[in-house]
Amino acid sequence: MTDTNARLRQIVERLSAGRILVAGDLMLDEFIWGRVSRISPEAPVPVVEVTSESYYPGGAANVARNVRELGAAVRVAGIAGADAQGARLIELLDAAGIDTTSVLRDQAFSTTVKTRIIARHQQVTRVDRERLATLTAAQAELVAAQLEQAIDAVDAVVVADYGKGFLTQPLADRISRKVRAAGKILAVDPHPHTSLVWQDAAVIKPNRREAFLEAGIAPTVPADQPLEDQPLLEAARRLQDRWRPRSLLITLGERGMLLLEGTAPPRHLPAHAQDVFDVSGAGDTAIAVLALALAAGATPGEAAELANRASAIVVGKLGTATVTTAELGRGIARS
Repeated sequence: MTDTNARLRQIVERLSAGRILVAGDLMLDEFIWGRVSRISPEAPVPVVEVTSESYYPGGAANVARNVRELGAAVRVAGIAGADAQGARLIELLDAAGIDTTSVLRDQAFSTTVKTRIIARHQQVTRVDRERLATLTAAQAELVAAQLEQAIDAVDAVVVADYGKGFLTQPLADRISRKVRAAGKILAVDPHPHTSLVWQDAAVIKPNRREAFLEAGIAPTVPADQPLEDQPLLEAARRLQDRWRPRSLLITLGERGMLLLEGTAPPRHLPAHAQDVFDVSGAGDTAIAVLALALAAGATPGEAAELANRASAIVVGKLGTATVTTAELGRGIARS
């Protein structure tokens, strides 16, 4: 085993000691599994014969699930409806050992549900049921106060913004100030529709499309070599100037990741994935591993490499999947 791999294994062994607060938009992921044997006579679409259904925490709740699967303590903050879907989501989180005391239940809120129909290891279609709503002034104050109190008891805060209305600029500012005052780690998975500005973040992790939209540049066809992709590099520079994070990690799908730290030259991390079955939740896995690795003492480069390897594992699974420390360790040993 190389010195680098030995160091990564040491970090993986410390991941379970982390204490993480995840704040963001909570969702319920529904998977309908089936088989296709014919085309509908009503329209040129496949007829899926349902064989089973499964449910998983989605959005920020899936980030929390990823943290918990890695053995760490995690508390999740967000809002869920006082509906059957919200009750199922809370039940799933509680069963996983995730602290849900900072989850608001609101009669007027409709829990976001994303339904994916899968047949023969392929996603046939996705159905989204959501009604966007922002917090009331009283709810926003309650959430902010709870988050400020919870930050003192954790090592890192993960913000997972899916643009559903939970996160606002005033709340982002209060989280940033508290994290700075408490000397904790802030890891952000941003959303271009909210375009929030985050201060003092240890790492911000948009995907390629999000990076272009946040930077105000029209997305382009990716270059084969990310370090020669001038529009991508320009988008990255603009985001560095805007957010000034300690590190910026742009995920590039099958092309891996691009890491930028201060004035250092950009670094490309090639993808490790061999078989890609389902990319659902891969970004959630990446931000969870990033935060835990940084909390365990990893450098930004080491944290990015572990996030890259974890993403490679999770896309090889069907459904909103997670990765374990044992899987990460085996993946490092094989490289």
